[in-house]
Amino acid sequence: MPASSASSAAPNRPEDLILRLSSAADGRDGDAKLRLLRELKNQIIGNRTKKLSYIGLGAVPSVVSILSSASSAAAADSDEVESLLVQSAAAIGSFSCGVDAGVKAVLDAGAFPYLLNLVSHPNEKVVDASARSLRMIYQSKLAPKYEFLQKKNMEFLLALLNKENENVTGLGASIITHSCETSIEQQALSDAGVLKKLSSLLGGSLSQRDASLESIATIINSNPEVISKFVGPESGRALSIVTELTKDRYPRTRLLACMCLIAIRNTSPSYLEGVGIKTKLILILLELLDDSGQVGDEAAFALCSLIAEKEDLQKLAFEANAVDKLCNHLEKGSLHAKRLKGIFLALSSLCSKLECCRSRFLSLKVCCFRD
Repeated sequence: MPASSASSAAPNRPEDLILRLSSAADGRDGDAKLRLLRELKNQIIGNRTKKLSYIGLGAVPSVVSILSSASSAAAADSDEVESLLVQSAAAIGSFSCGVDAGVKAVLDAGAFPYLLNLVSHPNEKVVDASARSLRMIYQSKLAPKYEFLQKKNMEFLLALLNKENENVTGLGASIITHSCETSIEQQALSDAGVLKKLSSLLGGSLSQRDASLESIATIINSNPEVISKFVGPESGRALSIVTELTKDRYPRTRLLACMCLIAIRNTSPSYLEGVGIKTKLILILLELLDDSGQVGDEAAFALCSLIAEKEDLQKLAFEANAVDKLCNHLEKGSLHAKRLKGIFLALSSLCSKLECCRSRFLSLKVCCFRD
């Protein structure tokens, strides 16, 4: 290779970018930091392989170093500082998006407390970028657990949910979905008015609706006292709104609304006794199985949760042609492992009590298991 070609190619090597980023992080040249952060972000967005490569080369600590120094900088060069905060937070979010190794690197580098503090920053762009990054982190099981029972933490959570920025309210909902695990925490969130606030967000944007539905399902899960509060007059039309959202145009919203109703039905069946609503849930979930993405993967698990150990619901599912529809999906082949597991669990529940389901399943075995 000619020397000129080798020279021009060198700056594009990840190792070179990391070296320049590390040097800039220790320096005072804000323009250089911004330029390198944008270059890094453009390299890794949507590219899992490059993310892992840059993580392995140690890019994350340099980005967090820039975030840290910008967070503690004096306000003299506020525009530049705010741009550094936005770009470094965005890069951290990119590393965290869908990659647990990225989340681990971000947490190990100490980014989390800086991002959490920046959610209260006076600049809306900084707030938005920080909230986005924290939402990416909270999609991972590695995210730190939030202690709801501490008064200051509950107040901070409510402050997040009361913001107008949908990424900030979404962050609050994501924290709940990730961290709420005990009946004591569920009750504390309900008593603090969190459930009521989440119910009000069901009328917001698509992002707010979906995040709120997921959090509501987490708070009410297996807790009859909280469910009673959720469906009672104190929450207004919350149950009616969730039921209406099962008809939403977006598949994920329909799935999450169904999961909320299933959580209610499984714990407090008296609130959803009608054959109509039970049949409706079954039909919606069977329809959602046709979705080729994550919604389709999760729909079978939701169906299994709805009908498990419930002979009346299994009979309704059989009458809705559920055995045939599930087997038709098996017949397509090339299914992801998660979807296969969900379909087999749903079939197992269907066939657990009713002979008619077992007989129909066996009659379809050639279609279900053909190569």
